[in-house]
Amino acid sequence: MQAADRGFAEVLAMTFPAAKALEKRRDETYDSFLELIARAKATGRLRDDFADQDLIILLMANAGVIAATADAAPDTWRRLVGHMLRAWAAPGANLPPLDQAPAPTALYRAMVRLTRHASGPDAGPAGTSTEEPS
Repeated sequence: MQAADRGFAEVLAMTFPAAKALEKRRDETYDSFLELIARAKATGRLRDDFADQDLIILLMANAGVIAATADAAPDTWRRLVGHMLRAWAAPGANLPPLDQAPAPTALYRAMVRLTRHASGPDAGPAGTSTEEPS
């Protein structure tokens, strides 16, 4: 859902204390996440030391990957989530294969995009090239 709807991705990783109705829905969703985590632990698919805060960390990290790779490597988030599933899976859990790693040139374009975004539309850090590696 984060990849398909960037607005949704941003809302997942933020809070709006003054928007009571939105916060109520977020709390309901969070309670559903807690139930999902408890069920995954009970079935032995999720490590016991997984904390509900870890899900928020994943959502924040995934939002950053989605924003950074956007059109340069739009499916990169799948690999991040695959690695996170492996990190948090209980020993012996059956996991799907990892998605293919993005092409180096695609990641390079994403890094150049981030650099330009951080430094302004036409700026890059001093002494760096904006040409893609061969």
